[in-house]
Amino acid sequence: MNSLTLNMDALHLDDERFFQLCQDNPDLRFERNPNGTLIIMPPTGGETGYRNARIVQQLLNWCDATDSGVVFDSSTGFKLPNGANRSPDAAWIPRERWEGLTAEEKQGFLPLCPDFVVELRSQTDSLSRLEDKMQDYIENGTRLAWLIDPSSQTVQIYRPQQPVDVANSPSQLSGEGVLPGFVLNCDRLWL
Repeated sequence: MNSLTLNMDALHLDDERFFQLCQDNPDLRFERNPNGTLIIMPPTGGETGYRNARIVQQLLNWCDATDSGVVFDSSTGFKLPNGANRSPDAAWIPRERWEGLTAEEKQGFLPLCPDFVVELRSQTDSLSRLEDKMQDYIENGTRLAWLIDPSSQTVQIYRPQQPVDVANSPSQLSGEGVLPGFVLNCDRLWL
């Protein structure tokens, strides 16, 4: 099943109603683009779930060792400055940004753009839709983003105000200056 896009203009889903829609339908994964269009994403298959768990595991291990910030999985919603609601497959923010949020903000969709995001392309994902999503992150404040495509064994690396780099079958990826010392081992992602 591919993602489903719905024009919700007639329903006037403000942030509170969108959050409630997500809470009332826990078996569905929703996102909204900057125009307010609702995107319903299907669950992933076993291979994608395995790969995503490996990415989050490595990111969490690094974060626990450095105590540098907070890691989020694909079920976390972020309210970007442009009005989009996005749920990257993995994300990280520095601890100061997390601690700057109120208790209420931490309970809902986080009102910020992550500093680092990973999107993992599954067989049902449109590459162009994911590339648009990556640009959305960068334009809203993400400092480093990886679009990992296991089918082509490529990683598109996004940075602000730079052209997209493409790495072919990398064995590892560096967190660069955004995540100092973090290295993602990619070998198990290419299974």
